[in-house]
Amino acid sequence: MYEKKKKHFGYDEFRPLQKEIIERVLAKEDCLVLMPTGGGKSLCFQLPTLLQTGLTIVISPLISLMKDQVDALTTNGINAAYINSSLSHDEINNIVSKVKSGEIKLLYIAPERLSVPHFQELLHTLPIGMFAIDEAHCISEWGHDFRPDYRNLKMLRTNFPSVPIIALTATATHKVRDDIVKQLNLPKPHIFTSSFNRQNLSYEVLPKKDSFKTILSLVELYPEESVIIYCFSRKDTESLAEKLNAHGHNAGTYHAGLTADKRKDNQDRFIRDDIHIMVATIAFGMGIDKPDVRLVIHHSLPKSIEGYYQETGRAGRDGLPARCVLLFSTADKFKQDYFISLISDEEEKKQAEENLDKALHYGYLKSCRRRFLLSYFNEKYTVANCGNCDKCIEFAPLDTPKSTSKKTAVKSVTTNEITGDFDADLFSVLKQIRTNEATRLKVPPYIVFGDKALREMSLHKPTTDEAFLKINGVGDKKLKKFGEIFMSAIREHRN
Repeated sequence: MYEKKKKHFGYDEFRPLQKEIIERVLAKEDCLVLMPTGGGKSLCFQLPTLLQTGLTIVISPLISLMKDQVDALTTNGINAAYINSSLSHDEINNIVSKVKSGEIKLLYIAPERLSVPHFQELLHTLPIGMFAIDEAHCISEWGHDFRPDYRNLKMLRTNFPSVPIIALTATATHKVRDDIVKQLNLPKPHIFTSSFNRQNLSYEVLPKKDSFKTILSLVELYPEESVIIYCFSRKDTESLAEKLNAHGHNAGTYHAGLTADKRKDNQDRFIRDDIHIMVATIAFGMGIDKPDVRLVIHHSLPKSIEGYYQETGRAGRDGLPARCVLLFSTADKFKQDYFISLISDEEEKKQAEENLDKALHYGYLKSCRRRFLLSYFNEKYTVANCGNCDKCIEFAPLDTPKSTSKKTAVKSVTTNEITGDFDADLFSVLKQIRTNEATRLKVPPYIVFGDKALREMSLHKPTTDEAFLKINGVGDKKLKKFGEIFMSAIREHRN
């Protein structure tokens, strides 16, 4: 298990609960995994796939999410593929042939594919070892992102009673968790709940007065870094992006008013680091696996705490420090009240009102914001001072060059605590090499190496295979693919 993990994924140690989950999966038992973004959910089904016979079918909600995961697996030397509407008939037939021959170990599909009769027939001819359901909260009408197509997944237990199911989500209250189990017909699943505490994220609420000036001050603290700004309306996204671009920033937009091609193009440019700031409605994000987002700003009050946690969770997935800021105004509540009033189903309307009230309460909080978020997910947090929210420490004014005060720096997770005093000049050189390699391979830069790995390289400066393998995220496959070009640059820099 450890050898395969290091060889293909480059990790020496398991994250909390990963080993226990993998052992249950290998024992052919059903599992429900509740683990925060960046907690390592994917490894819980990807590694067992390499340790057992049979095909793993992964149900994933978005085309972009499938492509990124398959690209990452392929880069790590694992045979994976996806079937979705972006592929031609011939491309799908080619993948099906590889699946039938046993060449493919992981196959990613969208939930609606399961309702296609000939695809169901295909599944019955395959040696399926496991079904993995990503973003499992989408199956629950009580979740913040309910998708009717996910209800097709009920048929898995009926049609494949002996095939184990692992369902995974980054956000789920007790109510949603119980609904997932019910909807998937899982009689006695092992339920694993990791801590929802993202220690590397700081939480902060600022008044929305003069919001553009505040946003400008915030993004200027993160030059050339990835930033997401969530807005309530399409009009707000376009207006804000236009102002940011006029001030010399590189901002793009993402909302339902754009064509599908334009949304995809903007998303791809953000993932490739061609765009550094994405101004978007909440339609953006579920399909984003970008680990190096350093700042998430909510320009408007979120609809729910669950949604807010999911959206802020797109920051700092690499474990490095990231900042989450809500611009708060009670006027935003009145906008949302209007849309809630249009909901015809009384139970749905009542739920929306309750969700909005909790989000409003978060904005008015006088005590630790981290404790409030964790308590929403039924997690006790007994630490008196979290050291990384604006109620526990004092953030520096936005017109100062540092994003946090000395008091914050002592108590929060700093970059240096994770990667030491790395060589910033070498880091820039390695980032450019990463960009070049990603362009050559037509994959997002983080699939080559994440920022955390590059920072470690810039700190330890490995120039031998043995030393390079000690870098977090470097396994045998990545050593063979990228080792020499990165180590050559390190040698040149050292000389």
